[in-house]
Amino acid sequence: EVQLVESGGGLVQPGGSLTLSCAASGFTFSATAMSWFRQAPGKGLEWVSTINSGRGSTTYAYAVKGRFTISRDNAENTLHLQMNSLKPEDTALYYCVIPDTGNRGQGTQVTVSS
Repeated sequence: EVQLVESGGGLVQPGGSLTLSCAASGFTFSATAMSWFRQAPGKGLEWVSTINSGRGSTTYAYAVKGRFTISRDNAENTLHLQMNSLKPEDTALYYCVIPDTGNRGQGTQVTVSS
């Protein structure tokens, strides 16, 4: 059974940083592209970033490029999202997603507010 468990969310001031993690199990993590999505209150699901398997090439949404960094630890079956220079508009529920299948975790809340 595929399981994705996000953690690391919280309340942070504008300009602050957070690192999200996603513990994956039930599939061959190292061979699977992984993504982060987010959903702000009252809005639809928004793609944030993807990291491919193999070389681990990365892509980012324009809104987060240069501020967020996606990475993976294939030995630990864990996906990360380092978020710097956070803005109030980054406030959302962040999900770890397998883009090929749509599987996702329960999400972790990130709130950016002073």
